[in-house]
Amino acid sequence: MAKSTHFFGQSVFGQLIELIDPTVISQSLRQVKADRYYKRFQTWDHLVSMLFGVLAHCTSLREICGAMMGLKGKLEHFGLQRVPHRSTLSDANRKRSSEVFGLIYYGLVRRYRSFLSDSRFALAAGKKLVVIDSTTISLFKDILKCLGRRPSSGKSKGGIKVHAEMVLEEQLPRLIWYGPSASNDVSFVQKRDFFKENIYIFDRGYIDYSFYERLTKDQVGFVTRLKDYATYRPKEEFDIEDNAPNELLKDERIELPIYEKKQEVRTISLRMIVWWDDTNQRRFTFLTNLFSLKAEQIAMIYKQRWQIELLFKQLKQNFPLKYFLGDNENAISIQIWCALIANLLLTVVKKQLSRKTAFSCIASYVRVNLINYIHLIRFLNNPEKDWTLELVTNKQQSLFSTG
Repeated sequence: MAKSTHFFGQSVFGQLIELIDPTVISQSLRQVKADRYYKRFQTWDHLVSMLFGVLAHCTSLREICGAMMGLKGKLEHFGLQRVPHRSTLSDANRKRSSEVFGLIYYGLVRRYRSFLSDSRFALAAGKKLVVIDSTTISLFKDILKCLGRRPSSGKSKGGIKVHAEMVLEEQLPRLIWYGPSASNDVSFVQKRDFFKENIYIFDRGYIDYSFYERLTKDQVGFVTRLKDYATYRPKEEFDIEDNAPNELLKDERIELPIYEKKQEVRTISLRMIVWWDDTNQRRFTFLTNLFSLKAEQIAMIYKQRWQIELLFKQLKQNFPLKYFLGDNENAISIQIWCALIANLLLTVVKKQLSRKTAFSCIASYVRVNLINYIHLIRFLNNPEKDWTLELVTNKQQSLFSTG
């Protein structure tokens, strides 16, 4: 058999770890001093161990520590001194603040922001498109069971709602915030600062007319959807141009009532666009404070909201978020941060490839070959190369065979 052309002196896991800038780790540690009470099992050891568990889809701390025993003699490649014991990793998940992992994630996002930038999502008006959405991660343990909704069966099920803010150009969530699954989405946006350099996109879960009024006063553009049975007053219907798309059914200015203590105190003037989606045979009603853009531009802006849904789907399908390695909120938070970091590292790998490869294929390959010494980028760019070379070699050998 011919020698593999993909063989490399660093394991697949080691190649991924090298993508983590050491300055990001040191800056994060300076902010929260996460190693103050740890002499041996420091933040870097903790991060590497959890990333190994996330990428290998380990289902328990014991499995992580057992699998990492296979790295003995190679630990220096990852900057580790020793393989952690299960009890050590469990204590660290419970006691070390998850904040440092969040800071590491944000630092890596800043580090790779320009590299991952995708100009396809830049708006002609010169403003960035920012999507805000949330997803719920169910917890089928007693932890946080008081935070979830109680189903008709009476069986309590907990959950964490993960709110994300993603700049479409970057293709990665820039801001993450956790809350109970039963919490209202509006509580997240009420704590955020919004900037007029961006256009924000969110779904009907964030409907709050007072919030829309705040954005409009601050000259911050947004695009969302109106509820099907919302009460409003038509004020001015705009003419639809002859060359407008056939999907555009209506474009008008409306007034929406703002209530305080169940009393209408004032109204807000916004733009309503009714759009027919021929593919799905359904009607969409968009709501925005952007009057200068064309109706079809508003529809296309809202369509980009689907990118964050794809991100949530990617996270849940490719990383172990259906089961958790700890029974406390801090441990769960650490695991989610590490899944986000792993997702970022694989996104960087995907961006480097010269051929189109599905993210799920990359994640599966990494999981199977995590500690194998194969050049990750070279293999993903041409995975059939060794197989083709072996066939050619065997064919040549058979031609000169004397037996």
